[in-house]
This record gives sequence, structure tokens and C-alpha cells, in this order.
Amino acid sequence: MSPTDPFLQTFVTKPFVAQPQTINGQWPKLTVVTPSYNQAHYLERTILSVLNQQYPNLEYFIIDGGSTDGSLDIIRKYEPWLAGWVSEKDKGQTDAINKGFRRATGDYVAFQNSDDIFAPNALINVGKAWQKNPETDVFYGDMYTIDEADFVIEEKRALPFIPACQIYSGMQVYNQSMFIRREVLTNHGLLDESLRFVIDYEIIARLGVLPGIRFQHVADFWGGFRVQPDAKSSTIAQTVGVQEHQRVKEKYQPYLRSWLPEAFWRRYAPFRQLAYFALRGDLDYVRHRMQIRKANRITNG
Repeated sequence: MSPTDPFLQTFVTKPFVAQPQTINGQWPKLTVVTPSYNQAHYLERTILSVLNQQYPNLEYFIIDGGSTDGSLDIIRKYEPWLAGWVSEKDKGQTDAINKGFRRATGDYVAFQNSDDIFAPNALINVGKAWQKNPETDVFYGDMYTIDEADFVIEEKRALPFIPACQIYSGMQVYNQSMFIRREVLTNHGLLDESLRFVIDYEIIARLGVLPGIRFQHVADFWGGFRVQPDAKSSTIAQTVGVQEHQRVKEKYQPYLRSWLPEAFWRRYAPFRQLAYFALRGDLDYVRHRMQIRKANRITNG
């Protein structure tokens, strides 16, 4: 993917024109929740990345925390195509997402933050994945890292899910590209509202150690994570994020069905990623990942 290709920018700025939709049993009902607070600069692009999917069985909620920056005007612009929205003081991002999940009636639920986006055809490809494997509990795809202007900085391709890699090495599933069966959350709990940063890491770890939860990776780019100065990943990742990550790891580590030590999994996870794609002949992606790692080492000293 060329870093100068404007395909994402075009998709998330294209004016929405509703098309007639026929809802039938062919497509699962997908609920998307967008939590937002004073993100007017990016919010409309997030909304358009959902609505421009033209998915025939969509339920979309926006849960705003009482924005004062023009966000409400943007939300009202798209109100006819929303299942619901609210703007009121809340306890933060996780509380907002859970508010939406409690209102959800979809077969599968997802949350897309108000500065992140869905990639073109993401939702229809979730539906196609369900058609082939309707017993799956968690569908997840690949993810782009994008800049403030919606250009791709980095590709992140996921692998078949291994709980120990998730817990010891970090995110193996990206929330920007993840849909969870709603019944699973009903049975095992919504997002952990005691967390500010690693809510996605926690829910994936929690479901990952449960017996019988079926994860399926689909080799397709479904979402985009935006790097921007005000994002939590830019402001609290090295403080709150590190502390919460450790807490979640210690909580779920005892439930792993593996006798291998943490040191093994921390070394194995990055090797597995490169080996997985190298064995499939995707050497361009292997080179891409190695260049990213080299750049990160230089940046981090």
C-alpha cells in the first residue's frame, strides 16, 4: 500500500448518500458504537467510515460525553441514519461504549473511537465471514495505522489467535477491526470500566482464556487507527497504559493453558509474526515489519 494513496481519505470524506437496503437473513445485524468527546475535527470522518459502508443490517449509536466543540452539529447532521445518540456527561470512554452496548440489538457489536475509522467494505466482509462461519464468537481483521490526513503509515496484519501471545506480548486483535458476538458480552460481561487505556487488551484477554470462545481472523483490512497528538496512545500510554497492562496480564495469566514461561512467549510472538508471513511468501510485508522495528529502535534509542 502506497503511503500517498488517498483511498482512505476519499472514503471517509465522500458525502453520504443513503441507498435502498433490503434486510434479510443473509446478513447478521452489526451494531457499531462510537464514543466521543470534543473530537469534532475527526468525528465526521469516523461517522462517514461507518455509513459509507452501506451495510444492509446496521445499527449505529454515537455516545457523546457532553462535547462543546461543534460535535453535536455533526451528529445531528447524520441523526436520520443513527439508531440513537446521546450527549451527556459520562465516566469516560469505557462507560460511553458500555452505554451503547447496553442499547445494542445486533448479533455482533463493535466500537470505533471518534478519531479512528473503518476501511472500505469492512462491514460487508464481516458479514461474508459470518456466512461462512456463523458459529464464530469474535471476528477480527487487519488494521492500518493512519495519520491525521487519513494516509496509511503502517500496515498491521493479525495472526490466528493464541491467548498466551495476547497476554504476554500485547495486542493480537485490534479493536478497530473487531466484532464480538453480543451474546458473549451478555454472558461474560461488558468492558471493564475500571480501565482507561487497555480496555481492548482486557476484553480480548478475558475472552481468550475462556474455554469455547471461537476467534477467527480474516485476512482483510477492516479498520484504521489514527496517530494524532491528542489521542490517549500519545498522552497516557507510557504511564496509565503500562500500569493497566501489567494489572490485566497478572489477572489472566493464571488461566492460560500453557506451561511455557513468559520469556518464551515474549520471544516467540515477534518471531511467529515474521515466520508466518515469510512461509506464505509475503516477503514485502516481512520487509515492511522489519523496517518499522528498525525505525522504532532508532526512535526509542
